Amino acid sequence: MSFRATVLTLFPEMFPGPLGVSLIGKGLSKNLWSLDVRDIRDHGIGKHRTVDDTPAGGGAGMVMRADVACAALDAARGEGDTRPAIYLSPRGAPLTQARVRSLSTGPGAILLCGRFEGLDQRAIEARALEEISLGDFVLAGGEVAAMALLEATIRLIPGVLGSEASLPEESFENGLLEYPHFTRPQSFEGRPIPDVLNQGNHKEIARFRLGEAERLTRERRPDLWTLYEKKKS
Repeated sequence: MSFRATVLTLFPEMFPGPLGVSLIGKGLSKNLWSLDVRDIRDHGIGKHRTVDDTPAGGGAGMVMRADVACAALDAARGEGDTRPAIYLSPRGAPLTQARVRSLSTGPGAILLCGRFEGLDQRAIEARALEEISLGDFVLAGGEVAAMALLEATIRLIPGVLGSEASLPEESFENGLLEYPHFTRPQSFEGRPIPDVLNQGNHKEIARFRLGEAERLTRERRPDLWTLYEKKKS
């Protein structure tokens, strides 16, 4: 069974967007994964299909209603559906390579894209939504975050990428940032390709790349470097 992604959004016209092009899009056309986009407003209240209301206790903005969100989630989840339900939220747990790797080996995911000031907390609790964040910043809605999560996940599905040999060496796979890459021309604006990469000594090349990965991680991500050193010791 292929990976099944269901996206619940107020803006279904945004999809598939970047998920429909390049190797991810080819994987979609080859049925290596599937995408079902559903309009949350189909479950809106009343004549105008209202999906939001003013925040309890006062304050700026609007809040997505729990009854509307849960109706959309329930309609998307069929009997026996074991896919995790994910709410893209800046207050969620940071998305990691380990999490997308685990998702890529599962049956898929149901992604709820928030808007306004957020989603009524009762919907999150009632449907045991997993809250995931892309980082310490705020977007206008969850759609772009959902696309990023899906792309990161789907590219790990066997057959989606043209070559899977490079996956173990990518950033975060071994606890380090990825080493720098070089290609022709041999010299660019006075900057030559490092000599070690031209000598064909694979052992020395591997040592050089590991050293560069460690240097970049130590300089740019001290948090990752600390964890890496702990694992080595």
